[in-house]
Amino acid sequence: MGKAFGAVAGVGAVGALYAMKRSWDPLPSVKAAGFTEVDTSTCVENKLVVEKWRGKPIFILKKTAEMVSSQGEAEAARDVIIDGAHFTVNIGLCTHLGCIPAYREDRKDFLCACHGGEFNASGIDTKLPPPSPLIIPPFNVKGTTLVLGEEGEVYKKMKESGVTA
Repeated sequence: MGKAFGAVAGVGAVGALYAMKRSWDPLPSVKAAGFTEVDTSTCVENKLVVEKWRGKPIFILKKTAEMVSSQGEAEAARDVIIDGAHFTVNIGLCTHLGCIPAYREDRKDFLCACHGGEFNASGIDTKLPPPSPLIIPPFNVKGTTLVLGEEGEVYKKMKESGVTA
């Protein structure tokens, strides 16, 4: 009887240790979410593309020629240029309380309906309460592919110049 009890307890202990180890390991979805690749050649001007990276929405907007010609120095500094086209790449969470702003194609800006905050097409806050521009995620450009989660040269230059945190 003692040996049987010991065997059952041993199997139970091994099962418990296995379960604890599995609970400490990151989920496969978390491991896979490290990098996200986006083919920008399929993007349409003034149409917002929303991708998911590490559980966050990423806004990718291909700017029109009119948007590029009318922007100032601060907006141009936030542009990601891929194959001659200008893109806005931002984490789609309002810097006020983390709401997801909506893109308004007709006005070419973002509106956070929760508290009335607005961002221009480059992600710069234009109407309070957001305290800062939309955050630019780490990215790298490989041909026409945008790799989210990898710090490329363009992102590093933006970081050094203070365009992104």
